[in-house]
Amino acid sequence: MPSSNDIRATFLDYFAEHGHQVVPSSSLVPRNDPTLLFTNAGMVQFKNVFAGQETRPYNRATTAQKVVRAGGKHNDLDNVGYTARHHTFFEMLGNFSFGDYFKAGAIEHAWRLVTSTFGLPPEKLLVTVYSEDEDAAALWRKIAGLPDSRIIRIPTADNFWRMGDTGPCGPCSEIFYDHGDHVPGGPPGSPDEDGDRFIEIWNLVFMQYLEEPAGTRNLLPKPSIDTGLGLERFAAILQGKHDNYDTDTLRALIEASAEVTHQAADGEFKTSHRVVADHLRSSSFLIADGVLPSKDGRGYVLRRIMRRAMRHLHMMGTTEPVFDRLVPALVRQMGAAYPELVASESLIRETMRLEENRFKALLERGLALLGDEADRLASGAELPGDVAFKLYDTFGFPLDLTQDALRERGHGVDVAGFESAMAVQRQRARAAWAGSGDTATQAVWFDLRDRLGASEFVGYSGETAEAEITALVVDGASVERAEIGQSVGVLLNQTPFYAESGGQVGDTGLISAPGLRIRVSDTAKKLGELFVHEGLVEEGAARVGQAVRAEVDHARRAAIRAHHSGTHLLHEALRRRLGTHVTQKGSLNAPERLRFDVSQPRPITPEELAEVEAAVNARIRENTAVTTRLMTPDQAVAEGAMALFGEKYGDEVRVVSMGGADPDEGRTAYSIELCGGTHVARTGDIGLFRIVGESGVSAGVRRIEAVTGAAAEALMAKTEDTLNRTAALLRALPAELPDRVAALLAERRTMERQIADLQKKLATAGSSAAENETIAGLTLAARDMGEVAPRELKGLAEAIGRELGSGVVALVSGAEGKSSIVVAATPDLDGRVDAVALVRAASEAVGGKGGGGRWNMAQAGGPDASRNAAALEAIREALRMVEQPA
Repeated sequence: MPSSNDIRATFLDYFAEHGHQVVPSSSLVPRNDPTLLFTNAGMVQFKNVFAGQETRPYNRATTAQKVVRAGGKHNDLDNVGYTARHHTFFEMLGNFSFGDYFKAGAIEHAWRLVTSTFGLPPEKLLVTVYSEDEDAAALWRKIAGLPDSRIIRIPTADNFWRMGDTGPCGPCSEIFYDHGDHVPGGPPGSPDEDGDRFIEIWNLVFMQYLEEPAGTRNLLPKPSIDTGLGLERFAAILQGKHDNYDTDTLRALIEASAEVTHQAADGEFKTSHRVVADHLRSSSFLIADGVLPSKDGRGYVLRRIMRRAMRHLHMMGTTEPVFDRLVPALVRQMGAAYPELVASESLIRETMRLEENRFKALLERGLALLGDEADRLASGAELPGDVAFKLYDTFGFPLDLTQDALRERGHGVDVAGFESAMAVQRQRARAAWAGSGDTATQAVWFDLRDRLGASEFVGYSGETAEAEITALVVDGASVERAEIGQSVGVLLNQTPFYAESGGQVGDTGLISAPGLRIRVSDTAKKLGELFVHEGLVEEGAARVGQAVRAEVDHARRAAIRAHHSGTHLLHEALRRRLGTHVTQKGSLNAPERLRFDVSQPRPITPEELAEVEAAVNARIRENTAVTTRLMTPDQAVAEGAMALFGEKYGDEVRVVSMGGADPDEGRTAYSIELCGGTHVARTGDIGLFRIVGESGVSAGVRRIEAVTGAAAEALMAKTEDTLNRTAALLRALPAELPDRVAALLAERRTMERQIADLQKKLATAGSSAAENETIAGLTLAARDMGEVAPRELKGLAEAIGRELGSGVVALVSGAEGKSSIVVAATPDLDGRVDAVALVRAASEAVGGKGGGGRWNMAQAGGPDASRNAAALEAIREALRMVEQPA
């Protein structure tokens, strides 16, 4: 009996031997189809190839594709566990031809593989074709030898596949397996087709037409093939089972569930074990592909899947979290085929533990309240919508969980009443907000949030995504179109663009489609939930509902990531060097630099900064992985995480860890912080860290500015260039510069002293009686000292005064273009002359604001040295007012 792993490997090997490229499964988060919540078919990763928008180096491919159907039109969640073949997660095996072989090749491969390779009896098989596809019917007769009685023509859209309203399309042909007349049900197309006797195992899609916008259909120049074989259904047949849950992989997971719950696998809780087994697979693979539980979008669907499984575990009597204990069993079964499970095992288990801990607290409170309400309901009655909303709004019990719990008691929920109560709450929130800020501008964002819900950010795992324009805002108003040349705010159903928050600037980049280009200059967050891409329509016109490609500026995002991760390491290095009083007070993480404000009562010395810089670079060189986990704020802080200043945290937070573990301090990583920003994959990706400045911002707050990566390299190159040019000017090697500069400074000081001495000698030597003036009976020695340093004027004035014996000395200097003035009086003039009054008169003449000193020695200054002569004249005028002795 072949195992599921054997079947998968045999399928891929067969097509590899027949010229097909084995292509790994794509992520469950589709990057090339904005209409899909999850990858729901094997052809999703090849959609653009089929549409002619992308080429590959091969024209034949085969895959084992992970598939989740738990949201949108492909939602099997409520049936899982209660039927034999419904799953939220399954594997789709497929082969694809991109303009190579067509119907004959696809039918021949399918028939040979099913009957010869896997050995299914031909008499147990029948096929369907689209009623107008006589080519396919003829090929089944020729290749497989099937009689017309086992070739069923289906006239409905079930056997005609379309990619969308326009684009490639074509008829289908399906292979069915007959379990025998002992199983109820009829063949496809019959009134009893929903029975379990005839099971579809493989669907072949023949893409041969192009659906045009006008509703016309033309032949494709290169017809293609897309097929899908459900591994679980096929394994059940090959393993002699009629129920997918009895196949080896799912049975192993069911037995693991039975072991941790201590409930028999096929006993009272058989359905619960099946739910747990299925949901374990979808939850684990979604987490491995970057989806984390949240309140919106894909994260909400994941949370719903996880909590449904956890409720069934609770029903089986578990008192402690056990869901994560099932992950090793899944890894054993599927880890070899999907290595991402192995790589993400610790993240998967930790996420599940966190979610189950929170959910158990919710269950204890909510189920008790729900039980009381259900006891009051008449048989078959619905739970009133306002009661369901109260459970949701007050106690955190989600609607889908209420519906699931009541289903087993035969009750439904008044969903319309629930939505009505939700609408009333939204109106209250709007009324409470009204009046704050720019009401006219902000109202549009409230309307859009109520209609569209929160934006889904997919930028942690990639920088491009296919998306759909859900809203356009021009001049504060929601519009259906934005024309070329208009500035527009664009909302997308999913976006890789990070919206400015937590100190990290918003992303820039491009939103495009054939004939459309919007240059995004910033991404902002409105109402805490809407990601608004602010840009200019450079080409074409944008319209609501349009499919687009959103692409972040990669180089800019990489630089921002490096600075943001560098900030985390800087924060921890500061705390370790200066003390735990250091906490973040603000930050900026931009592509060209980082700015980090911290609580610190004194300036940080150059020596301390050098040690901090060295510590950060040491962690960068370690090149350890940067990990992200999801947990409650309390749990995060308990594990040593630091919350960022100014951030508002909800029930869950992203915890970013980087740097090697510190066993001596009991820490799992060097830096552990709560952060919603984007970060490097490994610390080595930061490249280089350099501090460029430290300054005070306010009392007790210091600011550090730094650069990383390319910006740090550019700074180093500029510094080295400056050093080399300076060395060249001094005709020295860069290493000799400190000694050479020290020698020059010493030489300069010697020369300044010599010049000062010469200036004094020249000044005093020129103080002859012929140069002096007599005003109001007083001798005045007035001198313009040219460029003499201001600090030398007092000494010169004293020297000249001694030579005068009796009189007033007035000196001015014009060093560096500014006026400096000193007035001195000899001791015998005490009571007759006031040097302060004289210097203030002179200061006013050169644009100064007074002066100061003593009666016999005062100084002043002004901005205009060109008026020094006027300053001396002002002193003369002031002296003329001095009374002469009787």
